[in-house]
Amino acid sequence: MFLGITLVIAVLIVATLIAGIKIVPQGFEFVVQRLGKYHMTLKPGLSIIIPYIDHVAYQLLTKDEPLNIEQQEAITRDNAVILCTAITFVKVLDPVKAAYGISNYRAAIQFLVMTNLRAIIGSMTLNEALSSRDQIKAKLKDQISNEVTDWGIVVKSVEIQDIRPSQSMQQAMEAQAGAERLKQAAILQAEGKKQGTILEAEGKLEASRKEAEAQILLANASSEAIKKIRDAVGSEELPAYFLLADRYIESIRKLSESSNTKTLLLPADLISAVKGLIGK
Repeated sequence: MFLGITLVIAVLIVATLIAGIKIVPQGFEFVVQRLGKYHMTLKPGLSIIIPYIDHVAYQLLTKDEPLNIEQQEAITRDNAVILCTAITFVKVLDPVKAAYGISNYRAAIQFLVMTNLRAIIGSMTLNEALSSRDQIKAKLKDQISNEVTDWGIVVKSVEIQDIRPSQSMQQAMEAQAGAERLKQAAILQAEGKKQGTILEAEGKLEASRKEAEAQILLANASSEAIKKIRDAVGSEELPAYFLLADRYIESIRKLSESSNTKTLLLPADLISAVKGLIGK
């Protein structure tokens, strides 16, 4: 009987000593309550509390702590749906405020990040949201930091892990990009045809101009030739007969060289034929 009582007392003494001795790991702080009321905060190391009166109510991590923000849908100012994920790094500076200022600071910070992230993206257009990741991070950190100050927590940084249009929006953007490429191709093709038509018309105009100049030069040459023949022979009709006969013979020569010519008939009286050409 006595041995049993001694054993029970020994067990109670050991349990009491264990309950009164607290070893706090590095990177943690323990919040101690006495009879249900905050009493003190235990720093890393060995500490003694009064057993059965004091007890550790909260064990808080004081190192930088990452909080993942699950994928969120946000609607931009121009009604585009964006999917984004983020991660925020926080640190507990005041364990008492973190323990008694909010029931669950981790969940509260995650909800704050989600809400503010949607609000920030909602104030931007799709292009602004996709190209302003640093700006979103800065705004998000500022707004979250103001909210968590009363909880004894500081926001070290906020990182946007991924931000991209939703699948349906990506399909719409791809379709729009395809339509834009077809539009540009049609414009370039039409512009090419336009330039080709202009160049062809300019070429025909230049050819007509050159042909007209050639006709003028030929007429001037013919006139000069007739004048020289008339001066040489002293006759008004003979130079014209000579020139027309020469042209007539040249035309017949070219006609005879054609591969399509089968039979060629020449007039018996060339001079009469030439006179007939000029109405004599």
